[in-house]
Amino acid sequence: MSRPIFKVDSFTDKPFAGNPAGVCLLDAPRPDPWMQSVAAEMNVAETAFLAPRKDGFGLRWFTPTAEVDLCGHATLASAHILWEEGIVAPDAEARFHTRSGLLTARRARTAIALNFPAEPVAAAEPPPGLASALGIPFTFCGKNRMDYLIEVADESVVRSLVPGPGALASMPARGVIVTARASMPKADFVSRFFAPAVAVDEDPVTGSAHCALAPYWGAKLGKTAMTGYQASPRGGWVGVRWNGDRVDLEGRAVTVLRGTLVV
Repeated sequence: MSRPIFKVDSFTDKPFAGNPAGVCLLDAPRPDPWMQSVAAEMNVAETAFLAPRKDGFGLRWFTPTAEVDLCGHATLASAHILWEEGIVAPDAEARFHTRSGLLTARRARTAIALNFPAEPVAAAEPPPGLASALGIPFTFCGKNRMDYLIEVADESVVRSLVPGPGALASMPARGVIVTARASMPKADFVSRFFAPAVAVDEDPVTGSAHCALAPYWGAKLGKTAMTGYQASPRGGWVGVRWNGDRVDLEGRAVTVLRGTLVV
C-alpha cells in the first residue's frame, strides 16, 4: 500500500536551510520497527509519522536510531504538510496527540505557531566528561528531562564550538544545548544542539530545545517574547513566547520533496 512521504525544511523560508524533517502520512498506526526502518531510510534528524484520530492526529517522531519524546521541527513540518495538502482547513487548528501530550499548531501570519510544553532546566552538576567533550569553559549547567543546557560567555564561543561527538554520545541525556546571549541583530539568544546519543551529531534547528531556552532566557532577560537563532551551518530562526508552563514556537517551512512510500 502506497503512503505519501515528504521532506520539509523547517524554521526557514528558503529551501536547503533550516532543519530537514521527514513527514509520513498514514491511514492507520504502523508497527514501531517499520517506522524506525523508514526513519533510518530517510536519514534526517527526525521523521514524523501521522495517523488520523477522531480529534486530530497521532504523531510520533523517530531519529534514524530511536524514538524521541518531543520534536519541534518535525511537528512544524507536519502542520505545514497538513495545510499545504488540504488535509486540514486553512483556518483550522492542527492537533497532535504525542508522547508529550497534546500539541497544537495554528497559522500565524506567514508563519506557523506551535504550542508546546515548557521544559525548564534546573541547575545541575555537569556529568563527567562534558567539559572535556565541549572543550570550552561555561558559566552555567542545567538539565531537564531530556537535555543538558550549557551557557557560555558569548555568541562567538557558541559559533566556534567543535565538540567531540563520541564523548557527547556517552552523556546521560538526549542531547546538549549550548547557548549564549546574542550579539547579532534581531536575536535575543543563540544556540546549538548536539545529540549524538540518538544519531544526530548536530541538529540544525531544534524546536524542542527552545522549550528550555525560552524559560531560561526569559527569566534572565525579563522577557516573554524573544527570538532565538540556532547557529548551526544551516542555521534557522525560532520565535518564542513563554507562557509559564507552555511555550509558543513560531517558524516557517518549505517543502523540498514529495514522494510515495511503496513498502
